Amino acid sequence: MSEKKAFSLPSLGKKKILITGGLGFIGSNLARTCVGLGARVTIYDSVEKHSGANFYNIVGIEKKIQFLKKDIRNFDDVSQAVYGQDILFNCAAYTSHPDSMREPLIDVDVNCKGVITLLDAARKRNPSLKFVQIGTSTQIGKMHAKKIDELHPEFPLDIYSANKCASEKYVLLYAHAYKLDATVLRLANVYGPRSNIKSSDFGFINYFIGLGLCGKKITVFGKGSQIRTVIYIQDAVSALIKASVSPKSRGNVYFVSSSEYYAVGQIAQYIVQYIGGSIAHVPWSSERKAIESGNAIIDNRKIVHELKWQPAFTISEGLVLTKKYFLSCLQHYLS
Repeated sequence: MSEKKAFSLPSLGKKKILITGGLGFIGSNLARTCVGLGARVTIYDSVEKHSGANFYNIVGIEKKIQFLKKDIRNFDDVSQAVYGQDILFNCAAYTSHPDSMREPLIDVDVNCKGVITLLDAARKRNPSLKFVQIGTSTQIGKMHAKKIDELHPEFPLDIYSANKCASEKYVLLYAHAYKLDATVLRLANVYGPRSNIKSSDFGFINYFIGLGLCGKKITVFGKGSQIRTVIYIQDAVSALIKASVSPKSRGNVYFVSSSEYYAVGQIAQYIVQYIGGSIAHVPWSSERKAIESGNAIIDNRKIVHELKWQPAFTISEGLVLTKKYFLSCLQHYLS
């Protein structure tokens, strides 16, 4: 099985691409693929402790990219960085759901003010820029339909998800009011190589993977019966790139997910089967129960139809590739 599964991705020629949060899980995988497609990539990252930044994520491409240690909340720095770029992928975020409840002002500062800063810098310094914002499926909160699509109402249950809702609306507002070529991709639970596997604050599936790699017990709250839709990182990357070059994505929002969905307990079983560890069911913590959304069954038909994108990896394939990656460099993700 190869990581180079067919994606039908376009050549990026020598497009100049700015990836904010490019040292993190999604940003670094995106950077590696963009470099492979011929782009000239600049990574812009503050390397904050809550960002998930890891310099090991860019080993092998560090001489092929430009790196800027900067903060997206600094308008002058952002203005200089966006000038002359063809595409901006905003992967920068304060990404922890529990931390957003503990430190709401930090979350709003990064996930709202930071996005406004990027948008306004693009409007003033590079209005022809393609702006791709990463959203999250947790913006929805609890399901009020059989499946979640882009028209489903939003009832976020934590500060991070609420601020992601707000930042999405900023992006769409700039697309409408200032004709900025901007789009938002709401990603499902993303897993795979280069993820943060040592903390449950950065997503349950990658934390489960970390426990499995260490041969530890994978702690599942309650029965683990709540449904989730997941997506392998390279499928998420292919969707981001397709959206960045498609004129159809302008002013649009898309859910990005696989076409399959699983109970959390079932995901844990897959991880035990393909990676390692064992399962332990534990009572819900009050902190986690307060922000638990229940089932999340996502409908990906809009992006499949409009952008001709398809997920390529099954969960078993994705987990096998994830284990293969981490076994060779696990110390860089657990220290």
